[in-house]
Amino acid sequence: MSNASKQDHEPKNTLVGNVKRTNVRWYVFIAMLVLVTINYVDRAVLSIAMPAIQKDLNLDPAIVGVILSSFFWGYALMQIPSGFLLDRVNPSKVVLGSAVGWGIAQTLTGFVNSAGSLMFFRVLLGVTEAPIMPAGAKLQGIWLPSKERARGATIIDSGAPLGTAVGGPIIIAFMAWFGGWRGALIGAGLMTIILGVICYYILKGNPATHKGVNQAEREYIQTHLAQEQEEAQKETKTELKTSTYLSNKSFWGMCLGWFSFNTVFYGLLTWGPSFLAQTQGIDIKAIGFSTLLIFGCGFVGELVGGQLVDKWRQVGGKYNTVMKTCIGIAGLATSASIFLLTRASSLTMAIVLLSTALFFLRWAGIFWSVPAAIAQRHHVGVLGGCMNFAGNIAGVITPIYIGLIVKFTGSFHAGLLIFVAAGVLLAIAGALINYEKKIGVV
Repeated sequence: MSNASKQDHEPKNTLVGNVKRTNVRWYVFIAMLVLVTINYVDRAVLSIAMPAIQKDLNLDPAIVGVILSSFFWGYALMQIPSGFLLDRVNPSKVVLGSAVGWGIAQTLTGFVNSAGSLMFFRVLLGVTEAPIMPAGAKLQGIWLPSKERARGATIIDSGAPLGTAVGGPIIIAFMAWFGGWRGALIGAGLMTIILGVICYYILKGNPATHKGVNQAEREYIQTHLAQEQEEAQKETKTELKTSTYLSNKSFWGMCLGWFSFNTVFYGLLTWGPSFLAQTQGIDIKAIGFSTLLIFGCGFVGELVGGQLVDKWRQVGGKYNTVMKTCIGIAGLATSASIFLLTRASSLTMAIVLLSTALFFLRWAGIFWSVPAAIAQRHHVGVLGGCMNFAGNIAGVITPIYIGLIVKFTGSFHAGLLIFVAAGVLLAIAGALINYEKKIGVV
């Protein structure tokens, strides 16, 4: 039996000698969860406040779509450079710089007075937020054994639906406390800077140097990572060139799957509040409550997906079987829910179907375990950047074409059908990946 198999079947043991193992590795991922949550609060503020911003700045739906897209221009552009940076600089330092940078950008957005200046600061926000998710992928390879990475991935990525969910009430409260959407943007930016500095001191270091890690946890992490490295070294490696990745089916499955996932998620994140306002006639307070419920279900779904994958693997499930099954369910269940949404006749039905779609869609947060699974350790950062670049191409184009669809048809129907197709494509892409083989290993 291979070392990897032994790891999957070994009993749970939290003691080395008589010393209980610390859990600093999970505090690291909880800190990343906090940062990703704030990351998505900062993204969601514009979508939630957009009805008020649109009125104040006199914006039409097509321009709104471009503004909602503009964040992703900078975000997508910086994904691969962020991956290269993370492979060369301690991730905690990159995360600190990112959080302080995007907090400043968000604060300055509160002072805009035109569509052009709003787009400029949204692009800047995207540039500064870009390293966070690739940093999460990099930290998995540093802190977690293979059998724990699905949970690590979904803990981090669950910040997306959680931030969007709590973002509604937070932004509405900020709008009330600080005098409208401008105050909400400034308040969100200052909150980001404070939390970024706090989280840095939790992330600082690695298993060998972190002051909170005891010897039992250090040995647990290092032993498992050494076993994985030993297994990888037994295989015959080919030289890793760009063409090695571009000719690999798993690489393209990873990128296509994350593109499909983000087509649906960013479509609902950017246009979901306006969809409910237009089709159900609800006000901004009701939008905030609906967002909390819908994306809260996504948060729960993401944690369920991560637990399901890790528990299934621990009882002997093959990595390929587990991942392909769970991603397939995620894609097809999302498609079915959104297809039914096109026929929703009431607010209650719309919220139930959107909540169901987000619950299953967020299972695919386990995609963030893919870079560490298929890349050699020193390439995990850049591969995570490639994956997120592909995903955020969807973030760039989806808000624009949904805005154009709404402008020229007066309806969201065609846009919802695109999301149905994207869910099916997510299931297909997940099936293309070989989760048990690293790229460049024969």
